[in-house]
Amino acid sequence: MHNLQATSIRYLDGQLWVLDQHQLPHQESWLLCQSVDDMVNMIQHLQVRGAPLIGIAASLLLGHLAASQSYTLEQLREAAETLRAARPTAVNLMNNMDSMLAVLHTQGIEYLPQEAERLFNEDVALCNAIAQHGAPLLGNNSNVLTHCNTGSLATVGVGTAIGVIQAAHAQGKNIHVYVDETRPLLQGGRLTTWEMKKHDIPHTLICDNMAALLMREGKVDAVLVGADRIAANGDFANKVGTYSLAVNAHYHHVPFYVVAPYTTVDTECPDGNGIPIEERAAAEVQGVSGHFGSVNWSPEETPVFNPAFDVTPANLVTGWILDTGVYTQSDVASGVLKAALQSDGKTL
Repeated sequence: MHNLQATSIRYLDGQLWVLDQHQLPHQESWLLCQSVDDMVNMIQHLQVRGAPLIGIAASLLLGHLAASQSYTLEQLREAAETLRAARPTAVNLMNNMDSMLAVLHTQGIEYLPQEAERLFNEDVALCNAIAQHGAPLLGNNSNVLTHCNTGSLATVGVGTAIGVIQAAHAQGKNIHVYVDETRPLLQGGRLTTWEMKKHDIPHTLICDNMAALLMREGKVDAVLVGADRIAANGDFANKVGTYSLAVNAHYHHVPFYVVAPYTTVDTECPDGNGIPIEERAAAEVQGVSGHFGSVNWSPEETPVFNPAFDVTPANLVTGWILDTGVYTQSDVASGVLKAALQSDGKTL
């Protein structure tokens, strides 16, 4: 494969490197990924994260293994199936593995590196298109609230929701961002603030439970969030806490947008009830672990409910910002979104 480089992943001189997002924002440490087990471990431990990035990372590894010429077709098929199951909610991973498997079975092993590169470059283009469609929705001097991390750490392009924000900022709109810390793993507090600083975008970090207060005081003009899977009816799964934001935004009449590439749309999933929700380890809620060590604040045996995602119903969404355009509730309900994907050859 040719050399490929993004903010959080690199394929250089035949080696695949992943930026360890556990160490951010205090340390930028790159990890060498040499096997399927390495990649699965990095995905499950959120060293590589973000629905689009997970799919691309797994594709690059599969392309790398094919390029090594030491794997049979059956071994590559098994590797793709193992990677596909690494995280159950993020459908980009499954869609990308299906694309890789389709090329493997119809064209052969030697075409896998080419397909991995195509998916990498496609994600860059998708992010650019999303930003172009979304930026006009933000007015001058807008205060935007976002959740989790949806930038170049979660994709190989400029990002989804953060890509829109960055584009509006570049247009001189004087954007200010309220960054949800995003409990329990603080992807907003650690990662989004890191990206905001790099882009020199004015921002303020808040606890997740402060969002409603800001909305009541009229300090939020729009909420932009990402997605890990969008069902055919517009329901979508995203980092847990997104549903609360949607309810609060609806109550306070604040526009609420979900931002994602077409690879996040699952047209075979009729509604949010069909989206599998990953549950993670109790320790993530019982305390915190990171660059400065670990702290537990609850008794060790405290029962914990720790879903990684929640599902937001379509009737709380103002619009869906995709690479193919911006879609309203009536667009989604009438099948316009699905038709747009089909007309572009993007039915999944």
